[in-house]
Amino acid sequence: MKKPYPSSEPGLIPDNEMDSDGDASASPERQCAVTRERLPKEAMLRFVLSPDNVVTPDLAARLPGRGVWVTAERRHVDTAAAKGAFARGFKSAVTVPPDLSDLTERLLLKRCIELLGLARKAGQAIQGHDQVRDVLRNEEPAFLLEASDGAEDGRKKVYFLAKAIYSAVKVAGALNSQELGMAFGRDRVIHGLVRRGAIAKNWETAYRRLVGFRLAPELDWFPEPER
Repeated sequence: MKKPYPSSEPGLIPDNEMDSDGDASASPERQCAVTRERLPKEAMLRFVLSPDNVVTPDLAARLPGRGVWVTAERRHVDTAAAKGAFARGFKSAVTVPPDLSDLTERLLLKRCIELLGLARKAGQAIQGHDQVRDVLRNEEPAFLLEASDGAEDGRKKVYFLAKAIYSAVKVAGALNSQELGMAFGRDRVIHGLVRRGAIAKNWETAYRRLVGFRLAPELDWFPEPER
């Protein structure tokens, strides 16, 4: 049963507080325009219309107007574009960019890199094989960062050191060494670590969305990586 929402008239919600499924914006869940499944907003992506009626990702979910929510996976965004889910959700003719999923991936990657950059400046993210190992001996990380194009032996040494000390180890391996380097102000970064804290929580949300659009190689690297 849907929860009632406050409004000036019983059963009504101001238009600027509604999304495509008719829920108030304060609700912790949204309904996917493709699967019709209700999921936490962190597991979904919001799309809005530009002034030219072009479907546009709204990663922060803050842009005004009606929004259409889709599960944060490439296949669902592709289905929404191909099957007219955006037009139905917006109740109007829309233009869907042919590269909408690729555009969304680029924006999600940018968000991940920006958050790592913020974490680095705040002392909440470090890079370097020896530096990561030193930190692991004193504190449990929020995430290990391993470049997707890094060497297997190096990543295993870091991962199994962490597993020997802590019961749960989360690994992010979907960014390559150049992408990690952008976050840390270097040409390339192979090993990194995100410390626990508020930035780490935002990073995890961004990363989980990103791996809906690109491979998460850590799932193949290690027998039971934390998800």
